[in-house]
Amino acid sequence: MTKARIQISLEDQRLYHLSDGELIKVYPVSTARNGPGELNGSECTPAGRHIVRARIGDDQPAGTVFVARRPTGEIFHSRMLHEFPERDWILTRILWLSGTEVGVNRLGPVDTMRRYIYIHGTPDEIPMGVAASHGCVRMRSDDIMELYEHIPVGTEVTIVEGPAGL
Repeated sequence: MTKARIQISLEDQRLYHLSDGELIKVYPVSTARNGPGELNGSECTPAGRHIVRARIGDDQPAGTVFVARRPTGEIFHSRMLHEFPERDWILTRILWLSGTEVGVNRLGPVDTMRRYIYIHGTPDEIPMGVAASHGCVRMRSDDIMELYEHIPVGTEVTIVEGPAGL
């Protein structure tokens, strides 16, 4: 059985999918416009060691719109960006993260899971490689669907502020 692992570099704006220590694929992402940070309400992306707590979206079609981790019944279309310009779109699949470092990204006011930090799909019209999210790690819908198939619950996710240290 292969052991998947993810590393996300906030500096590179890239997600690195590894399996058994080998690099499988690199994906462009968009992390928080406010940069790194762990505090609740900061709209920052939390650094450190995490795990995938839950996988959400099995069997949903690409473009499924989620609110509070539930499919709304909508399938995203680009006109929705103009109809709802302030909406933070969570599409297609969700990998919900949980911090593993007590006092850093787990428990109290720094708890990644309670902050609802995900790796999730976003509209293709949203730029990748640019820090612009509200704290989550955004990916193209096709990319999150591909990655999701290889990432079980419990997968280690490391988020680093600097360049990837593979």
